[in-house]
Amino acid sequence: MDLDALKAQLTRHEGLRLKPYRDTLGHLTIGVGRNLSEVGISEAEALALLDADIQTAIRGLDLRMPWWQTLDEVRRMALVDLAFNVGVEGVMSFRRMLMALRAHQYDIAAAELLLSKWANQVQPSRRDTLAHMIRTGEC
Repeated sequence: MDLDALKAQLTRHEGLRLKPYRDTLGHLTIGVGRNLSEVGISEAEALALLDADIQTAIRGLDLRMPWWQTLDEVRRMALVDLAFNVGVEGVMSFRRMLMALRAHQYDIAAAELLLSKWANQVQPSRRDTLAHMIRTGEC
């Protein structure tokens, strides 16, 4: 079977949608007719999406604040986690935290993170873990 021809045919019939939509029966659907409501995604697909989202966050941080690469690995992990949660533009709104982090004033940076509006909206375990990582450089 010519899989390329089949893919082209299915794409013509189903369309290619990169954001979720409701099909004619009301099922949440994405891509080329993937029924998320009934089929969902596999663990491998979820992990592939995670890998892509992590790389998107890293590229965004590289573009918006190249200095972040001077931080140790644990603090970079905390920033990627934050970017994953609120987006790179969202990270940019943490101005006081970022100023302190850039100056290697880690206690102040962690305190600013905990004083943010985000800190009251996110799960306490995530908030506390990221603040700890920023403050100490340890996971």
